[in-house]
Amino acid sequence: MNWRAMTPADLPAVSTIAAEVHPDFPEDEAVFAERLRLYPAGCHVLAGGDGVAAYAISHPWPALSCPPLNALVDALPADATSYYIHDVALSRAVRGAGHASAIVAALAGHARSIGCAAMSLVAVNGSAGFWSRHGFTQAKAPSLATKLASYGDDALFMTRALA
Repeated sequence: MNWRAMTPADLPAVSTIAAEVHPDFPEDEAVFAERLRLYPAGCHVLAGGDGVAAYAISHPWPALSCPPLNALVDALPADATSYYIHDVALSRAVRGAGHASAIVAALAGHARSIGCAAMSLVAVNGSAGFWSRHGFTQAKAPSLATKLASYGDDALFMTRALA
């Protein structure tokens, strides 16, 4: 299995994986399609002989901010100085093989290459430990309280500086 660029044909598989991994945080396929259209360089799938088993969606975004859950954004903001990881989701069958770490490293490299000074994300489903191991720390951003509430009680806004 290898990470490759996401295509529109991958969107049904992405939606299936999202429903499996994030049943409490449903997002419409239109959200994934929009992110792919707005920033294809940040959209990837892990694919092999059995099809798509994971996906990653990311894009430039303003620092200390996150888009609302399951919302279209229409355009990427002009003041995007950070690199936002919208989601990294792996089906159960491919977890534990280092695929998530590989895509996080690739996303960090891409973020550096386009001049972003930091990365950010919302950690859900108890994933903060994984993100901490990849250099992310919780960032206190009171202005995000309402948005974070839509992601669940354990949601943490996390950031990582890029050197």
